[in-house]
Amino acid sequence: MQFENVTIKTNSELRRSAREQLKGNWGTAILLCLIFSIICGSPGLIFSKFNPYAGQIFGIIIGGPLALGLNTCFLKLVRHESFMFENLFDGFKNFSSSVIAQLLITIFVLLWSLLLLIPGIIAAYRYSMVFYVLSDNPQIGAMEALNKSKEMMLGFKWKLFCLHLTFLGWALLGILTLGIGYLWLTPYVYGATANFYENLKTTQQKEMY
Repeated sequence: MQFENVTIKTNSELRRSAREQLKGNWGTAILLCLIFSIICGSPGLIFSKFNPYAGQIFGIIIGGPLALGLNTCFLKLVRHESFMFENLFDGFKNFSSSVIAQLLITIFVLLWSLLLLIPGIIAAYRYSMVFYVLSDNPQIGAMEALNKSKEMMLGFKWKLFCLHLTFLGWALLGILTLGIGYLWLTPYVYGATANFYENLKTTQQKEMY
């Protein structure tokens, strides 16, 4: 189903909402993103000395549940629900679906990237809502979550890409600060993306009814 008449918030509105929601929550949000990056990045560094494929496999196994947990935390943030650092690991409660989802996303994006870079990027945005969908629908399987994300993003991949593009200046500033700026930029991007999902989901549901 394509939602041709759906109008969602502007990029500036999505970013503004993220900043307002992060007030008083910056510490927890930064810690969440930092620990997520460390845990997901460590296997590759550790196993690369022995077997690079083992590192990639282990990264998928823990990356899926952690991505689900992280996205769930930011959904709670935009919905003004309480969350704690421990919620980062809530994705392990839906271990099989999150791991399979991460594996399928990796395979599909890789296959499209073999054609050209742009198809790979499009595929990544096509499945960018998967873990939000799984968070809201823990009872569905991984493939259904991918299909729901694909349907949801039909006509909106460019919109999300442009939203992420607006953070380019902040990303360059993060480089100039030797990466320190990314401590604030990363949760800012996650917050804006979670707002994108929440707003898109709400407007599409209204369009259906």
